[in-house]
Amino acid sequence: MRYPDNSLKRIFYICYCLNNKNYMTEELELIRDEAEEKMEKAIKHLEYELSHLRAGRANPLLLDGITVDYYGAMTPLAQVSNINTPDAKSILIQPWEKNMLGVIEKAILAANIGMTPINNGDVIRINVPPLTEERRHQLVKQVKQEAETAKISIRTGRKWFLDELKTLLKEGLPEDEEKTGDKLIQEMTDKHIARVDKIMEAKEKEILTV
Repeated sequence: MRYPDNSLKRIFYICYCLNNKNYMTEELELIRDEAEEKMEKAIKHLEYELSHLRAGRANPLLLDGITVDYYGAMTPLAQVSNINTPDAKSILIQPWEKNMLGVIEKAILAANIGMTPINNGDVIRINVPPLTEERRHQLVKQVKQEAETAKISIRTGRKWFLDELKTLLKEGLPEDEEKTGDKLIQEMTDKHIARVDKIMEAKEKEILTV
């Protein structure tokens, strides 16, 4: 059985369980919630990774992760400038302080994002080149790999749940509750796998649309 880590809480929890016939059901709910949290994290990670794949359109997220030296502290680019996309093929960066133009330009070049910043003395513009057919197919392959990684994480969450369920069964969980748990986790797994497929298909379409 899974108890709270704090020893005093653990004592109270055991006493509560001994006086509550439904404690096993509540334990089942706890591991269900934790399994769902693990699967949600896999979905969020997938969305984060795919948001940084260039799909031929200008996107401020392409600069996410770039930091600049701001008075001795490495600071995210978005915190020292305004970043927008005036059109589908360019990104415009306007520092809040003009003396940051050169610093930002160097940081973008050092990030090696495959695009060259143009500093006109007032703003920095980045022209986003169109994707080649070969590059589009490379990106689609990368999308599939990220989606498969997410599915593996989701299935790992399912396995974790089933292992916990077996432990509860040994400790007295009724068999009908075990069957309920089996059904619950399978439905949850199927739902999250379907979400991965939907996210993957949407990103592939975005990449392949010329």
